[in-house]
Amino acid sequence: MSNLKQLAQSLGLSITTVSRALDGYADVSAKTKARVLQAAAKMGYQPNASARRLRRQRTEVVAVTLPTSPGHIGPPHFLHILSACAEQLALSGLNLLIAPVPRGQCELEMCKRFVDGQRVDAMLLVRTKRHDERVTLLQSRGVPFVTLGRTESAQPHAFLDGDGFAGFRDATRRFIADGHRHIAHIAGPQEFSFAYHRRLGWEDALAGSGLPSQLLAEAAPSEHGGYAAAKILMDGPVKPTAILCATDEMAVGAMRALREVRDGSTVCITGHDDLPVSAFTDPPLSTMRVACDDIGARIASLLLRAINGEAPESLQEIHPVEFLPRASHQRPQRRAAND
Repeated sequence: MSNLKQLAQSLGLSITTVSRALDGYADVSAKTKARVLQAAAKMGYQPNASARRLRRQRTEVVAVTLPTSPGHIGPPHFLHILSACAEQLALSGLNLLIAPVPRGQCELEMCKRFVDGQRVDAMLLVRTKRHDERVTLLQSRGVPFVTLGRTESAQPHAFLDGDGFAGFRDATRRFIADGHRHIAHIAGPQEFSFAYHRRLGWEDALAGSGLPSQLLAEAAPSEHGGYAAAKILMDGPVKPTAILCATDEMAVGAMRALREVRDGSTVCITGHDDLPVSAFTDPPLSTMRVACDDIGARIASLLLRAINGEAPESLQEIHPVEFLPRASHQRPQRRAAND
């Protein structure tokens, strides 16, 4: 197998020119690049991957940190998204590194280690907070990044998000049109952007119809959180007839709680995320999802464009949220009629 020096000698070119041609630099003509690539293939030359990364000042790694909880890594719907994202990045020679954040450790500190150690070409941030220290860190370091979810950062950054405000506003209006007047919301922690926008959508629909918004319970975005929040709502003086849950996980927990309380089976419920389990609950869970054919591929595209230096203002996508009607949002008599 030939080395770089032999390849350069066979072409009558300098080692620098051959190296830059192989790395795709724009200062090498297309004709020379084609000649070098053809000769490299003919001679069976394989570039040294480590040396190539050093020359290009690239690690060929995009990292994403994921919170952990007992039994699993990160919210379930993220893993499907990240799988598709990894496949697309691999086509461009980049590896997606999923870094679980052990309990008790700080996600911000893990981001700092990746960035300050020059271990990544870019980062993907999930479950963003309205005021996110990770975003501030990456902006200060000049590291390309994309967030799954918006923030309230004064400085623009690349992101992909669903229109949670419109999704929950419309879902609440659907309940109102069906005759509900006591519509509750099980919200995620309001420091998170997704939870904040979804609560605002619920509140906007109620205000537009002159209905109160006191039936609100905030909890962790998990089955346990949804279970506890539903118990609180059903123990109150005014019991909801419909509940919008910020996530499907919370909705699954809430449905368990409703089975344990009087008149719980009459309460209508919806979630968000379209987790696979949502189609197999009893009744099947009506839910919402971001109307994007392949979120993972879209995120990969944004990451590649960010790495190539595109302005963050041009790398911002908000996709509509679509409603997936099953049975849980219907009144019991309608459910029975549809069975």
